[in-house]
Amino acid sequence: MPGLREGWTGRFYEDFEVGDVYQHPLGRTITETDNTWFTLLTMNTNQAHFNAQVGESSEFGRMLVASPLTIAIAIGQSVVDTTQNAFANLGLDDLKLTAPVFAGDTLWSESIVLGKRESASRPQAGIVTIRTRTLNQDATEVLSFRRTFYVHRRGAQNAAPSFPQAAKPMTLDDEPVRV
Repeated sequence: MPGLREGWTGRFYEDFEVGDVYQHPLGRTITETDNTWFTLLTMNTNQAHFNAQVGESSEFGRMLVASPLTIAIAIGQSVVDTTQNAFANLGLDDLKLTAPVFAGDTLWSESIVLGKRESASRPQAGIVTIRTRTLNQDATEVLSFRRTFYVHRRGAQNAAPSFPQAAKPMTLDDEPVRV
């Protein structure tokens, strides 16, 4: 029967199990524009990231993607599976940049749950630790790190959805059905 279907709302504390692996569904190809904008926004003045001549004269033979951009993409890729219902990151540890990243590379990330525990100070939440690794299009690992975060328990008051309620629900009455 047609009607409102709830979309993916993310995992809550109760949904995490040690050893679970999440292969995050969205790959991301990094462009030269992404890298240039990121260096500008973060005031990164290392010319290896935005000066073709400097990049070409380096041991890599081309410009490098700024590593904080790679880290930001990896964390972002993991949100849909891990921290959609988190309210605070508590730590980012054991960060390793294991291979260079270049404009044109496509990054994919996956995470494994390393541990979880109830919060002593916040009964509506728990603490989860994951390890994430990021692979490029050739399946070469370019990055890995451990991340610990607070995540809401299912039904926690602050975890309530915030989608605005329209005065009039969306229905087929407003649109002709087309096949």
